[in-house]
Amino acid sequence: MSVAADAPLHALFLPFAQGLLRWPGGPVLFLRAREGWPLREHAQAAQLECVQSFRPFAEALERAGYAVQADLPEGDERRYALILVLPPRQREEARALMAQALARLAPGGVLVACQSNNEGARSGEADLKQLAGLGGNLTKHHCRVFWTAPQQGTHDIALAQRWAALDAPRRVLGGRFISRPGVFAWDRADPASVLLAEQLPADLAGHGADLGAGFGYLSAEVLARCPRVTGLDLYEAEGRALALAQRNLAPQAGAVALDYQWRDVTAGLPRSYDFIVSNPPFHTPAREDRPDIGQRFIAVAAQALRPGGRLFVVANRHLPYEQILNERFGEVRVAAERDGFKAIVARRGGRA
Repeated sequence: MSVAADAPLHALFLPFAQGLLRWPGGPVLFLRAREGWPLREHAQAAQLECVQSFRPFAEALERAGYAVQADLPEGDERRYALILVLPPRQREEARALMAQALARLAPGGVLVACQSNNEGARSGEADLKQLAGLGGNLTKHHCRVFWTAPQQGTHDIALAQRWAALDAPRRVLGGRFISRPGVFAWDRADPASVLLAEQLPADLAGHGADLGAGFGYLSAEVLARCPRVTGLDLYEAEGRALALAQRNLAPQAGAVALDYQWRDVTAGLPRSYDFIVSNPPFHTPAREDRPDIGQRFIAVAAQALRPGGRLFVVANRHLPYEQILNERFGEVRVAAERDGFKAIVARRGGRA
């Protein structure tokens, strides 16, 4: 992996490569962990405990032999001499993550974090300084790596407690849904999903899937608008979002068969469906534009739909999805356009 492919991961290990920090002999906790050769150079698989809720990153770590959890287990009182953090861009989520990490440091332990400059590095460093004081910092690869001084319980405990709760699940959209900072469109109804929901026909029936389900907004709209739906499988790569979707759809669990898959959709689907809905992602967690992800969602949907099955997909108007839609489906039409988005309905060839 080149530096450009994951600059924050490379910069994270600079303090150790330069001898400014010492790698400990005991267990190391890595929050928002990502796999790459700098990690393999420093950490033995048996030593490292990884937390990563984004399924493609978690799978890469698992393939490299590391143990991975989707989230920090509640009530875990283990302490670590070293905790590594790749904070997310969303500031409330990042503050909560650093406060939660600080609570798990052993006496004399060090927390090391790294962010790219265009992902909030200066804010992240200022936050850690306010929370626990800085032991040092370095800049390289358009990133900033910063760390605490060895912690002896001198940090701002009250501030840490407030920050640790910043990404806690809460009611949004008038109390209809539970969401949390860091999840896509976490505190609002994404306008693209709203547009797509308006195109769902009342006679939609059978067993369907929601690809990239987020906290469950679009799935909830399917169940509310389409009473003939008998089952719905939610696929989501972000484990934090999928857990919310499961809570949000719990009231419908008795009437409709629901399944929740923490899965990278681009790898394919395990079964066939009568219909599929999707507001696919078109960028990575680092905000890199990736229209090929949405194109792959469409290709996977075409493979999974039964003959005559329909795909309901929404996208930014400029995204190049028409070619693959026309190649994979017998019938394609733009059902609606609004606010820079397009809702498309495509039917797979063959008889229903």
